[in-house]
Amino acid sequence: MVSKFSIFLFLTVLLQLGSWAKSASTLENFIQCVSINSEFSVPVTTTLFTPNNSSYSSILQSPVFSLRFLEPSVPKPEFIFTPLHDSHVQAAVICAKQFGLHLRVRSGGHDFEGLSFRSETQTPFFLIDLVNLRLINVNIKDETVWVQTGATNGEVYYKISQKSKVHAVPMGTCTSLGIGGHITGGAYGSMLRKHGLAADNAVDALIVDAQGRILDRAAMGEDLFWAIRGGGGGSFGIILWWKIKLVRVPEIVTTFNVVKTLEQGGTKIFYKWQQVADNIDEDLFIRAVNRVVALGTNSTDRTVMNIYNGVFLGGTDRLLKIMQASFPELNLTRKDCTEMSWIESANFIGLFPAGTPIEILLQWKSAATQPALFKSKSDYAKQVIPETGLEGLWKLMLEEDAPTVMTIPYGGMMSRISESAIPFPHRKGIKFMILYQSNWQEGDKNATEHINWTRKVYNYLTPYVSKNPREAYVNYRDLDLGRNRHKISFREASAWGQRYFKSNFERLVRIKTKVDPHNFFKHEQSIPPLTL
Repeated sequence: MVSKFSIFLFLTVLLQLGSWAKSASTLENFIQCVSINSEFSVPVTTTLFTPNNSSYSSILQSPVFSLRFLEPSVPKPEFIFTPLHDSHVQAAVICAKQFGLHLRVRSGGHDFEGLSFRSETQTPFFLIDLVNLRLINVNIKDETVWVQTGATNGEVYYKISQKSKVHAVPMGTCTSLGIGGHITGGAYGSMLRKHGLAADNAVDALIVDAQGRILDRAAMGEDLFWAIRGGGGGSFGIILWWKIKLVRVPEIVTTFNVVKTLEQGGTKIFYKWQQVADNIDEDLFIRAVNRVVALGTNSTDRTVMNIYNGVFLGGTDRLLKIMQASFPELNLTRKDCTEMSWIESANFIGLFPAGTPIEILLQWKSAATQPALFKSKSDYAKQVIPETGLEGLWKLMLEEDAPTVMTIPYGGMMSRISESAIPFPHRKGIKFMILYQSNWQEGDKNATEHINWTRKVYNYLTPYVSKNPREAYVNYRDLDLGRNRHKISFREASAWGQRYFKSNFERLVRIKTKVDPHNFFKHEQSIPPLTL
Protein backbone atom coordinates (compact mmCIF):
# COMPACT_ATOMS: atom_id res chain seq x y z
CA MET A 1 0.00 0.00 0.00
CA VAL A 2 1.38 3.41 -1.00
CA SER A 3 1.73 5.81 1.92
CA LYS A 4 0.28 9.33 1.90
CA PHE A 5 3.81 10.66 2.31
CA SER A 6 4.98 8.85 -0.84
CA ILE A 7 2.08 10.31 -2.82
CA PHE A 8 2.85 13.78 -1.45
CA LEU A 9 6.53 13.40 -2.37
CA PHE A 10 5.67 12.21 -5.88
CA LEU A 11 3.31 15.15 -6.46
CA THR A 12 5.89 17.59 -5.11
CA VAL A 13 8.52 16.29 -7.54
CA LEU A 14 6.04 16.52 -10.42
CA LEU A 15 5.25 20.13 -9.54
CA GLN A 16 8.94 20.99 -9.33
CA LEU A 17 9.64 19.33 -12.66
CA GLY A 18 6.67 21.11 -14.20
CA SER A 19 7.86 24.44 -12.86
CA TRP A 20 11.39 23.78 -14.10
CA ALA A 21 10.13 22.73 -17.54
CA LYS A 22 7.96 25.84 -17.82
CA SER A 23 10.87 28.03 -16.77
CA ALA A 24 13.22 26.35 -19.25
CA SER A 25 10.63 26.71 -22.01
CA THR A 26 10.16 30.40 -21.19
CA LEU A 27 13.90 30.99 -21.32
CA GLU A 28 14.22 29.18 -24.67
CA ASN A 29 11.35 31.24 -26.11
CA PHE A 30 12.91 34.45 -24.78
CA ILE A 31 16.31 33.62 -26.27
CA GLN A 32 14.80 32.86 -29.66
CA CYS A 33 12.64 35.98 -29.59
CA VAL A 34 15.52 38.29 -28.62
CA SER A 35 17.69 36.84 -31.38
CA ILE A 36 14.98 37.47 -33.96
CA ASN A 37 14.31 41.04 -32.79
CA SER A 38 17.93 42.21 -32.35
CA GLU A 39 20.03 43.92 -34.99
CA PHE A 40 23.06 42.08 -33.62
CA SER A 41 23.36 38.41 -32.69
CA VAL A 42 23.01 37.53 -29.02
CA PRO A 43 25.84 35.37 -27.62
CA VAL A 44 23.72 33.43 -25.15
CA THR A 45 26.59 31.97 -23.14
CA THR A 46 27.90 35.44 -22.24
CA THR A 47 24.65 37.35 -21.82
CA LEU A 48 22.11 34.99 -20.19
CA PHE A 49 22.56 33.49 -16.76
CA THR A 50 20.22 31.22 -14.78
CA PRO A 51 20.63 30.03 -11.17
CA ASN A 52 22.15 26.85 -12.61
CA ASN A 53 24.99 28.88 -14.11
CA SER A 54 28.15 29.22 -12.01
CA SER A 55 28.35 32.95 -12.78
CA TYR A 56 24.76 33.74 -11.78
CA SER A 57 25.44 34.60 -8.13
CA SER A 58 28.50 36.75 -8.81
CA ILE A 59 26.67 38.72 -11.53
CA LEU A 60 23.65 39.24 -9.29
CA GLN A 61 25.72 40.25 -6.26
CA SER A 62 28.78 42.06 -7.62
CA PRO A 63 27.37 45.59 -7.97
CA VAL A 64 24.82 45.38 -5.16
CA PHE A 65 25.24 48.07 -2.51
CA SER A 66 22.51 46.98 -0.07
CA LEU A 67 23.30 43.43 1.06
CA ARG A 68 19.96 43.10 2.89
CA PHE A 69 18.34 42.17 -0.38
CA LEU A 70 20.68 39.30 -1.19
CA GLU A 71 19.50 37.23 1.77
CA PRO A 72 18.08 33.77 0.88
CA SER A 73 14.49 34.77 1.72
CA VAL A 74 14.47 37.52 -0.94
CA PRO A 75 13.07 36.38 -4.35
CA LYS A 76 15.75 36.23 -7.04
CA PRO A 77 15.36 36.73 -10.80
CA GLU A 78 14.58 33.66 -12.91
CA PHE A 79 17.46 34.68 -15.15
CA ILE A 80 19.74 37.66 -15.76
CA PHE A 81 20.19 39.21 -19.20
CA THR A 82 23.29 41.38 -19.73
CA PRO A 83 22.80 42.98 -23.18
CA LEU A 84 25.76 44.00 -25.31
CA HIS A 85 23.95 46.42 -27.60
CA ASP A 86 21.04 48.86 -27.51
CA SER A 87 19.04 46.60 -29.81
CA HIS A 88 19.37 43.76 -27.28
CA VAL A 89 17.58 45.91 -24.70
CA GLN A 90 14.92 46.84 -27.22
CA ALA A 91 14.40 43.18 -28.11
CA ALA A 92 14.21 42.21 -24.42
CA VAL A 93 11.32 44.64 -23.90
CA ILE A 94 9.50 43.40 -27.01
CA CYS A 95 9.92 39.78 -25.93
CA ALA A 96 9.03 40.37 -22.29
CA LYS A 97 5.74 41.89 -23.46
CA GLN A 98 5.15 39.05 -25.92
CA PHE A 99 5.54 36.35 -23.25
CA GLY A 100 4.07 38.29 -20.33
CA LEU A 101 7.34 38.41 -18.38
CA HIS A 102 7.97 40.81 -15.51
CA LEU A 103 11.31 42.57 -15.57
CA ARG A 104 13.57 44.72 -13.43
CA VAL A 105 16.36 46.93 -14.80
CA ARG A 106 19.68 47.70 -13.13
CA SER A 107 22.41 50.10 -14.20
CA GLY A 108 24.54 50.27 -11.05
CA GLY A 109 22.99 48.37 -8.16
CA HIS A 110 22.90 51.20 -5.61
CA ASP A 111 19.12 51.22 -5.17
CA PHE A 112 18.62 51.63 -1.40
CA GLU A 113 15.59 49.30 -1.39
CA GLY A 114 16.94 46.96 -4.05
CA LEU A 115 14.02 47.63 -6.40
CA SER A 116 16.27 47.51 -9.46
CA PHE A 117 17.04 43.81 -8.95
CA ARG A 118 14.36 42.32 -6.68
CA SER A 119 10.56 42.20 -6.66
CA GLU A 120 8.01 41.76 -3.89
CA THR A 121 4.92 41.86 -6.07
CA GLN A 122 5.87 40.71 -9.59
CA THR A 123 7.15 37.14 -9.47
CA PRO A 124 8.60 35.40 -11.28
CA PHE A 125 10.67 38.12 -12.96
CA PHE A 126 13.94 38.48 -14.81
CA LEU A 127 16.68 41.10 -14.56
CA ILE A 128 18.13 43.25 -17.34
CA ASP A 129 21.58 44.29 -16.12
CA LEU A 130 23.11 47.11 -18.19
CA VAL A 131 26.63 46.51 -16.91
CA ASN A 132 28.05 45.97 -20.42
CA LEU A 133 26.63 49.22 -21.86
CA ARG A 134 29.36 51.64 -20.78
CA LEU A 135 30.46 53.67 -23.83
CA ILE A 136 31.36 57.32 -23.21
CA ASN A 137 31.72 59.83 -26.06
CA VAL A 138 33.15 63.20 -24.97
CA ASN A 139 32.80 66.19 -27.32
CA ILE A 140 34.78 69.12 -25.93
CA LYS A 141 33.96 71.33 -28.94
CA ASP A 142 30.22 71.04 -28.26
CA GLU A 143 30.81 70.77 -24.49
CA THR A 144 28.66 67.65 -24.19
CA VAL A 145 29.09 63.97 -23.38
CA TRP A 146 26.97 61.01 -24.50
CA VAL A 147 27.07 58.22 -21.92
CA GLN A 148 25.59 54.73 -21.94
CA THR A 149 23.70 54.11 -18.74
CA GLY A 150 25.80 51.22 -17.45
CA ALA A 151 28.81 53.54 -17.09
CA THR A 152 29.70 54.82 -13.63
CA ASN A 153 30.19 58.37 -12.41
CA GLY A 154 33.89 57.65 -11.96
CA GLU A 155 34.32 56.40 -15.52
CA VAL A 156 32.61 59.51 -16.88
CA TYR A 157 34.74 61.85 -14.75
CA TYR A 158 37.92 60.11 -15.83
CA LYS A 159 37.12 60.06 -19.56
CA ILE A 160 36.28 63.79 -19.54
CA SER A 161 39.50 64.58 -17.66
CA GLN A 162 41.51 62.86 -20.39
CA LYS A 163 40.05 65.32 -22.91
CA SER A 164 40.05 68.50 -20.82
CA LYS A 165 41.28 69.70 -17.43
CA VAL A 166 38.67 72.47 -17.28
CA HIS A 167 35.48 70.51 -17.99
CA ALA A 168 33.39 68.20 -15.82
CA VAL A 169 29.80 67.10 -15.20
CA PRO A 170 27.86 67.88 -11.99
CA MET A 171 27.05 64.30 -10.98
CA GLY A 172 27.33 62.30 -7.75
CA THR A 173 30.03 62.09 -5.11
CA CYS A 174 29.83 58.28 -5.14
CA THR A 175 32.05 57.21 -8.03
CA SER A 176 30.64 53.69 -8.50
CA LEU A 177 27.06 54.77 -9.20
CA GLY A 178 25.64 53.68 -12.55
CA ILE A 179 24.41 56.85 -14.19
CA GLY A 180 21.24 55.32 -15.68
CA GLY A 181 19.28 55.29 -12.46
CA HIS A 182 21.33 58.09 -10.89
CA ILE A 183 20.15 60.78 -13.31
CA THR A 184 16.55 59.55 -13.39
CA GLY A 185 16.33 60.58 -9.71
CA GLY A 186 18.06 63.96 -10.09
CA ALA A 187 21.72 63.20 -9.22
CA TYR A 188 23.47 65.64 -6.93
CA GLY A 189 27.19 66.08 -6.35
CA SER A 190 29.73 68.58 -5.05
CA MET A 191 28.82 71.15 -7.74
CA LEU A 192 25.06 71.22 -7.12
CA ARG A 193 25.23 74.71 -5.58
CA LYS A 194 27.11 76.02 -8.65
CA HIS A 195 25.56 74.06 -11.53
CA GLY A 196 22.51 72.21 -10.17
CA LEU A 197 21.86 68.50 -10.68
CA ALA A 198 22.99 66.18 -13.45
CA ALA A 199 19.33 65.97 -14.48
CA ASP A 200 19.27 69.78 -14.81
CA ASN A 201 22.14 69.47 -17.28
CA ALA A 202 20.79 66.53 -19.33
CA VAL A 203 19.99 67.77 -22.84
CA ASP A 204 19.04 64.53 -24.64
CA ALA A 205 18.53 60.82 -24.05
CA LEU A 206 17.75 57.54 -25.77
CA ILE A 207 15.03 55.40 -24.18
CA VAL A 208 13.28 52.12 -24.94
CA ASP A 209 9.62 52.84 -24.31
CA ALA A 210 6.76 50.48 -23.41
CA GLN A 211 6.14 49.79 -27.11
CA GLY A 212 9.72 48.66 -27.63
CA ARG A 213 10.72 51.75 -29.61
CA ILE A 214 14.09 53.49 -29.23
CA LEU A 215 13.36 57.22 -28.94
CA ASP A 216 15.52 60.31 -28.62
CA ARG A 217 14.32 63.61 -27.15
CA ALA A 218 12.71 64.78 -30.38
CA ALA A 219 10.90 61.47 -30.89
CA MET A 220 9.75 61.00 -27.28
CA GLY A 221 8.50 64.57 -26.90
CA GLU A 222 9.08 67.12 -24.17
CA ASP A 223 6.64 65.59 -21.67
CA LEU A 224 8.45 62.25 -21.50
CA PHE A 225 11.85 63.93 -21.59
CA TRP A 226 10.73 66.05 -18.62
CA ALA A 227 9.54 62.96 -16.73
CA ILE A 228 12.73 60.91 -17.03
CA ARG A 229 14.93 63.72 -15.64
CA GLY A 230 14.16 63.29 -11.96
CA GLY A 231 10.93 61.27 -12.03
CA GLY A 232 12.67 58.15 -10.72
CA GLY A 233 13.80 55.02 -12.54
CA GLY A 234 11.71 52.07 -13.64
CA SER A 235 8.49 53.89 -14.57
CA PHE A 236 8.70 55.15 -18.14
CA GLY A 237 11.12 52.91 -20.00
CA ILE A 238 14.76 51.84 -20.06
CA ILE A 239 17.28 54.65 -20.51
CA LEU A 240 20.03 53.64 -22.94
CA TRP A 241 22.03 56.85 -23.20
CA TRP A 242 22.18 60.26 -21.55
CA LYS A 243 23.56 63.36 -23.25
CA ILE A 244 24.84 65.75 -20.59
CA LYS A 245 26.05 69.30 -20.91
CA LEU A 246 29.61 69.80 -19.67
CA VAL A 247 30.35 72.59 -17.22
CA ARG A 248 33.53 74.61 -16.84
CA VAL A 249 35.72 74.07 -13.79
CA PRO A 250 38.93 75.90 -12.78
CA GLU A 251 42.30 74.22 -13.29
CA ILE A 252 42.84 74.35 -9.54
CA VAL A 253 40.26 73.56 -6.86
CA THR A 254 40.77 73.39 -3.09
CA THR A 255 39.64 70.63 -0.74
CA PHE A 256 39.63 70.28 3.02
CA ASN A 257 38.63 67.93 5.83
CA VAL A 258 38.02 69.37 9.28
CA VAL A 259 36.96 67.13 12.16
CA LYS A 260 35.26 68.31 15.35
CA THR A 261 33.88 66.32 18.27
CA LEU A 262 31.25 67.34 20.77
CA GLU A 263 34.05 67.95 23.26
CA GLN A 264 35.56 70.45 20.80
CA GLY A 265 32.37 72.49 20.55
CA GLY A 266 30.89 70.37 17.80
CA THR A 267 27.26 71.28 18.54
CA LYS A 268 27.79 75.02 18.19
CA ILE A 269 29.90 74.59 15.05
CA PHE A 270 27.28 72.39 13.40
CA TYR A 271 24.57 74.86 14.44
CA LYS A 272 26.51 77.57 12.58
CA TRP A 273 27.04 75.27 9.58
CA GLN A 274 23.26 75.06 9.22
CA GLN A 275 23.03 78.85 9.11
CA VAL A 276 25.67 79.42 6.44
CA ALA A 277 26.00 76.28 4.29
CA ASP A 278 23.17 77.19 1.88
CA ASN A 279 24.02 80.89 1.47
CA ILE A 280 27.81 80.88 1.48
CA ASP A 281 29.64 81.47 -1.85
CA GLU A 282 28.18 79.00 -4.37
CA ASP A 283 31.66 77.92 -5.46
CA LEU A 284 31.91 76.25 -2.05
CA PHE A 285 30.36 72.91 -1.08
CA ILE A 286 30.68 71.80 2.57
CA ARG A 287 29.21 68.41 3.41
CA ALA A 288 28.83 67.52 7.08
CA VAL A 289 29.06 63.83 8.02
CA ASN A 290 28.23 62.96 11.63
CA ARG A 291 29.36 59.63 13.06
CA VAL A 292 29.93 57.97 16.43
CA VAL A 293 33.52 57.21 17.49
CA ALA A 294 35.37 56.08 20.61
CA LEU A 295 36.78 58.89 22.76
CA GLY A 296 40.17 57.19 22.93
CA THR A 297 42.08 54.14 21.76
CA ASN A 298 41.31 52.11 24.87
CA SER A 299 38.09 53.87 25.84
CA THR A 300 34.61 52.41 25.82
CA ASP A 301 33.15 55.93 26.02
CA ARG A 302 31.86 57.31 22.74
CA THR A 303 31.16 60.70 21.22
CA VAL A 304 29.79 62.20 18.02
CA MET A 305 32.33 63.31 15.44
CA ASN A 306 31.40 65.98 12.87
CA ILE A 307 33.42 65.71 9.65
CA TYR A 308 33.33 68.70 7.29
CA ASN A 309 34.31 67.75 3.71
CA GLY A 310 34.80 70.82 1.52
CA VAL A 311 35.34 71.31 -2.21
CA PHE A 312 35.94 74.87 -3.43
CA LEU A 313 36.06 75.82 -7.10
CA GLY A 314 39.08 78.05 -6.72
CA GLY A 315 42.33 78.59 -4.84
CA THR A 316 43.15 78.52 -1.13
CA ASP A 317 43.56 82.28 -0.72
CA ARG A 318 40.01 83.11 -1.80
CA LEU A 319 38.60 80.16 0.13
CA LEU A 320 40.18 81.32 3.39
CA LYS A 321 38.77 84.82 2.94
CA ILE A 322 35.27 83.41 2.38
CA MET A 323 35.51 81.11 5.38
CA GLN A 324 36.85 83.85 7.66
CA ALA A 325 33.97 86.10 6.67
CA SER A 326 31.17 83.51 6.75
CA PHE A 327 32.20 80.54 8.89
CA PRO A 328 35.11 81.47 11.20
CA GLU A 329 33.82 79.00 13.81
CA LEU A 330 35.24 76.09 11.80
CA ASN A 331 38.73 77.66 12.17
CA LEU A 332 39.85 76.53 8.72
CA THR A 333 43.58 77.08 8.25
CA ARG A 334 45.90 76.95 5.27
CA LYS A 335 47.36 73.63 6.42
CA ASP A 336 43.85 72.09 6.28
CA CYS A 337 43.62 72.92 2.57
CA THR A 338 44.95 71.04 -0.43
CA GLU A 339 44.96 72.42 -3.97
CA MET A 340 44.42 69.88 -6.76
CA SER A 341 42.74 69.37 -10.12
CA TRP A 342 38.99 68.86 -10.29
CA ILE A 343 39.40 65.20 -11.24
CA GLU A 344 41.54 64.67 -8.13
CA SER A 345 38.78 66.29 -6.07
CA ALA A 346 36.40 63.58 -7.36
CA ASN A 347 38.65 61.09 -5.55
CA PHE A 348 38.70 63.28 -2.46
CA ILE A 349 34.93 63.78 -2.13
CA GLY A 350 34.51 60.08 -2.95
CA LEU A 351 36.56 59.43 0.23
CA PHE A 352 39.49 57.66 -1.42
CA PRO A 353 42.74 57.99 0.56
CA ALA A 354 45.01 60.90 -0.34
CA GLY A 355 47.32 60.04 -3.21
CA THR A 356 45.04 57.38 -4.72
CA PRO A 357 45.65 57.39 -8.51
CA ILE A 358 42.71 58.72 -10.51
CA GLU A 359 42.65 55.45 -12.44
CA ILE A 360 40.72 54.04 -9.47
CA LEU A 361 37.74 55.81 -11.03
CA LEU A 362 37.77 53.25 -13.83
CA GLN A 363 37.17 50.44 -11.36
CA TRP A 364 33.75 49.53 -10.04
CA LYS A 365 34.79 50.66 -6.59
CA SER A 366 33.75 53.32 -4.13
CA ALA A 367 35.42 54.29 -0.88
CA ALA A 368 32.31 56.18 0.20
CA THR A 369 29.77 53.40 -0.28
CA GLN A 370 30.97 49.89 0.37
CA PRO A 371 28.40 47.06 0.15
CA ALA A 372 26.75 46.82 3.55
CA LEU A 373 23.73 45.85 5.58
CA PHE A 374 21.94 49.12 6.21
CA LYS A 375 18.69 51.07 6.30
CA SER A 376 18.44 54.72 5.24
CA LYS A 377 15.89 57.52 5.31
CA SER A 378 16.00 61.08 3.96
CA ASP A 379 14.61 64.49 4.87
CA TYR A 380 14.82 68.12 3.81
CA ALA A 381 15.31 70.98 6.27
CA LYS A 382 13.96 74.48 5.67
CA GLN A 383 14.99 75.80 9.05
CA VAL A 384 17.91 75.50 11.42
CA ILE A 385 17.68 72.72 13.99
CA PRO A 386 18.21 74.40 17.39
CA GLU A 387 21.07 73.35 19.63
CA THR A 388 18.67 71.55 21.95
CA GLY A 389 17.36 69.59 18.97
CA LEU A 390 20.93 68.68 17.95
CA GLU A 391 21.72 67.50 21.47
CA GLY A 392 18.73 65.16 21.28
CA LEU A 393 19.95 63.89 17.89
CA TRP A 394 23.45 63.20 19.27
CA LYS A 395 21.89 61.30 22.16
CA LEU A 396 19.99 59.08 19.71
CA MET A 397 23.14 58.49 17.67
CA LEU A 398 25.00 57.35 20.79
CA GLU A 399 22.31 54.72 21.34
CA GLU A 400 23.11 53.05 18.01
CA ASP A 401 26.14 50.91 17.04
CA ALA A 402 27.18 52.43 13.70
CA PRO A 403 24.97 55.39 12.73
CA THR A 404 25.60 58.09 10.14
CA VAL A 405 23.75 61.38 9.76
CA MET A 406 24.91 63.21 6.64
CA THR A 407 23.78 66.70 5.65
CA ILE A 408 24.11 68.12 2.13
CA PRO A 409 23.93 71.93 1.64
CA TYR A 410 21.58 73.39 -0.94
CA GLY A 411 21.13 77.03 -1.99
CA GLY A 412 22.93 78.70 -4.89
CA MET A 413 21.79 77.35 -8.27
CA MET A 414 19.44 74.90 -6.54
CA SER A 415 17.38 77.85 -5.30
CA ARG A 416 17.21 79.53 -8.70
CA ILE A 417 15.77 76.58 -10.64
CA SER A 418 11.97 76.26 -10.57
CA GLU A 419 10.36 73.38 -8.62
CA SER A 420 8.61 72.33 -11.83
CA ALA A 421 11.56 72.64 -14.25
CA ILE A 422 12.03 68.87 -13.89
CA PRO A 423 10.23 66.42 -11.55
CA PHE A 424 12.85 66.92 -8.79
CA PRO A 425 11.13 69.63 -6.69
CA HIS A 426 13.46 70.33 -3.74
CA ARG A 427 14.58 73.84 -4.60
CA LYS A 428 14.04 77.32 -3.13
CA GLY A 429 13.75 77.35 0.64
CA ILE A 430 15.65 74.10 1.22
CA LYS A 431 18.67 74.68 3.46
CA PHE A 432 20.01 71.14 3.41
CA MET A 433 19.12 67.51 2.82
CA ILE A 434 19.54 64.93 5.58
CA LEU A 435 20.39 61.25 5.18
CA TYR A 436 20.23 59.01 8.25
CA GLN A 437 21.60 55.54 8.07
CA SER A 438 22.23 52.58 10.36
CA ASN A 439 24.79 49.94 9.40
CA TRP A 440 25.29 46.51 10.91
CA GLN A 441 27.42 43.44 10.35
CA GLU A 442 26.46 40.10 8.85
CA GLY A 443 25.31 37.76 11.61
CA ASP A 444 23.96 40.61 13.75
CA LYS A 445 20.65 39.35 15.13
CA ASN A 446 19.43 42.86 15.90
CA ALA A 447 18.74 43.95 12.32
CA THR A 448 15.16 44.92 13.17
CA GLU A 449 16.39 47.11 16.01
CA HIS A 450 18.83 48.88 13.69
CA ILE A 451 16.09 49.50 11.12
CA ASN A 452 13.79 50.79 13.85
CA TRP A 453 16.53 53.20 14.96
CA THR A 454 16.31 55.03 11.62
CA ARG A 455 12.55 55.31 12.10
CA LYS A 456 13.05 56.62 15.62
CA VAL A 457 15.39 59.35 14.39
CA TYR A 458 12.97 60.15 11.57
CA ASN A 459 10.15 60.60 14.08
CA TYR A 460 12.35 62.66 16.40
CA LEU A 461 13.24 65.17 13.67
CA THR A 462 9.63 65.73 12.61
CA PRO A 463 9.38 69.23 14.16
CA TYR A 464 12.53 70.43 12.38
CA VAL A 465 12.05 69.33 8.76
CA SER A 466 9.79 70.11 5.80
CA LYS A 467 6.03 69.63 6.15
CA ASN A 468 2.95 69.20 3.93
CA PRO A 469 4.48 67.22 2.39
CA ARG A 470 7.46 65.99 4.36
CA GLU A 471 9.88 65.83 1.44
CA ALA A 472 12.20 62.94 0.57
CA TYR A 473 14.80 62.22 -2.13
CA VAL A 474 13.65 59.62 -4.65
CA ASN A 475 17.19 58.28 -5.17
CA TYR A 476 17.18 57.38 -1.48
CA ARG A 477 14.19 55.06 -1.90
CA ASP A 478 12.32 54.36 1.32
CA LEU A 479 9.51 51.79 1.33
CA ASP A 480 8.45 53.01 4.78
CA LEU A 481 6.77 55.87 2.90
CA GLY A 482 4.45 53.46 1.06
CA ARG A 483 4.50 51.00 -1.79
CA ASN A 484 2.48 49.79 -4.73
CA ARG A 485 0.69 46.51 -4.07
CA HIS A 486 -0.67 44.03 -6.60
CA LYS A 487 -3.60 46.41 -7.14
CA ILE A 488 -2.07 49.81 -7.78
CA SER A 489 -3.90 52.83 -6.37
CA PHE A 490 -3.24 56.45 -7.29
CA ARG A 491 -4.34 57.46 -3.81
CA GLU A 492 -1.95 55.05 -2.10
CA ALA A 493 0.89 55.99 -4.44
CA SER A 494 0.35 59.66 -3.59
CA ALA A 495 1.58 58.91 -0.05
CA TRP A 496 5.13 58.57 -1.31
CA GLY A 497 4.71 60.36 -4.65
CA GLN A 498 3.95 63.70 -3.01
CA ARG A 499 7.02 63.36 -0.77
CA TYR A 500 9.38 62.65 -3.64
CA PHE A 501 7.88 64.97 -6.25
CA LYS A 502 5.42 67.35 -4.51
CA SER A 503 2.91 68.73 -7.05
CA ASN A 504 4.96 67.31 -9.93
CA PHE A 505 3.58 63.88 -9.02
CA GLU A 506 0.26 64.61 -10.76
CA ARG A 507 2.02 65.52 -14.00
CA LEU A 508 4.15 62.38 -13.79
CA VAL A 509 0.97 60.29 -13.44
CA ARG A 510 -0.58 61.96 -16.51
CA ILE A 511 2.55 61.28 -18.56
CA LYS A 512 2.69 57.67 -17.34
CA THR A 513 -0.95 57.22 -18.34
CA LYS A 514 -0.14 58.50 -21.82
CA VAL A 515 3.09 56.57 -22.54
CA ASP A 516 2.56 53.34 -20.54
CA PRO A 517 -1.17 53.00 -19.80
CA HIS A 518 -0.93 49.25 -19.13
CA ASN A 519 1.86 49.75 -16.60
CA PHE A 520 4.44 47.51 -18.24
CA PHE A 521 7.30 49.24 -16.40
CA LYS A 522 6.53 48.97 -12.71
CA HIS A 523 7.91 48.31 -9.27
CA GLU A 524 6.95 48.95 -5.65
CA GLN A 525 7.34 52.73 -6.01
CA SER A 526 6.88 53.30 -9.74
CA ILE A 527 4.59 56.01 -11.07
CA PRO A 528 1.08 54.54 -11.55
CA PRO A 529 -1.15 55.22 -14.57
CA LEU A 530 -4.62 56.58 -13.90
CA THR A 531 -6.28 53.76 -15.83
CA LEU A 532 -5.48 51.13 -13.17
